[in-house]
Amino acid sequence: MVADIQDIPDGYKRTEVGVIPIDWELVVTGDHLKFKNGLNKAKEFFGHGFPIVNYMDVFGSSEIRAKDIVGKVDVSTSEREAYSVKYGDVFFTRTSETPEEIGMSSVFMDDIPNGVFSGFVLRGRPQNDLLTACYKKYCFKSDVSRNQIQSTSSYTTRALTNGRLLSDIIIPAPKETEEQKVIAEALTDADEAIRSLEAVIAKKRDVKQATLHALLTPTRRLPGFSGEWEEKEIHELCDICGGGTPSTRIPHFWAAEIAWCTPTDITALNGDKYIRSTKRMISNLGLQNSAATMIPENSIIFTSRATIGEMAINPLPISTNQGFQNLIPKKGQDTDFLFYKLALHKIDFLNASKGSTFLELGKNDLGQIKVITPTTLEEQTAISTILSD
Repeated sequence: MVADIQDIPDGYKRTEVGVIPIDWELVVTGDHLKFKNGLNKAKEFFGHGFPIVNYMDVFGSSEIRAKDIVGKVDVSTSEREAYSVKYGDVFFTRTSETPEEIGMSSVFMDDIPNGVFSGFVLRGRPQNDLLTACYKKYCFKSDVSRNQIQSTSSYTTRALTNGRLLSDIIIPAPKETEEQKVIAEALTDADEAIRSLEAVIAKKRDVKQATLHALLTPTRRLPGFSGEWEEKEIHELCDICGGGTPSTRIPHFWAAEIAWCTPTDITALNGDKYIRSTKRMISNLGLQNSAATMIPENSIIFTSRATIGEMAINPLPISTNQGFQNLIPKKGQDTDFLFYKLALHKIDFLNASKGSTFLELGKNDLGQIKVITPTTLEEQTAISTILSD
């Protein structure tokens, strides 16, 4: 609902994107950034040559530094000039599984001679000083910007955006660059505080990981249990079920009936073991008219595209998009034990994945990965109880 005039605080004004400080202005992105599609090359050109900004360099990070670029591509002098990377360039993800994951932005905060960028991202090159580089790290991630980007995207088999659509995005911003810098500094300080806390958490996680390794291998047994563990392939322990996306052109397929999970829902858990809700919901009709499948409660929701091997347990029935290979434990298998056990096999998941641009782990390849487990449900449950505690 649009705020009534009496609801607007002193010193603020109502605009088409909401209430903003009276001395701020609305910047049309296209007035500041000139967009260009990225470089497309055959597979044999990759792995050597010059630095290339790829999809995963942009996704999930507010800034990119030269030291972070690990991708390489063999390009000509003219290609290096046409697809160059400079300080202050803003990169946006161009395509993804869902609208929620496109148009994710990151600002290049270094100089990188001879660097280029991938065809799976868009480059926005500054044409003036309307927005500072540090302010752009955050303004395109705000709800105001993200809602505009998602609402203008297209969807066929994948969600897409382009430079023309992104050029129309409206950004609220202080007129004074100094205020932009102060805002960005405050947010950067918050990011640093978060990173410090994450470092502490990481140390605690290392302790937990040592406990995981000790209990999830047959070298250390709990009192009262003996006998050999068995090596089995994952398909022997679980039924494996993928997902799908109902047509976004049919509104009746999208209703608050069935939770519908995307990889973003999983990564947003920040390590939480359980997924209890999703950002989007689909209808029973949408479920019936797509490749989406109802995954029973107490299964393992498993990401299998781009981001490989992120997991969560669903306390309630759920559906997912096609970026998943979900694991439904068979009779005699403890879900929590499998959740912890499979977390030790991420390197195996990555090694079994295929694809040059987006890694993907197929159903058969996942099912053939071998794990060692106790032969009894009782021992599995005893181990998972300790780890859960």
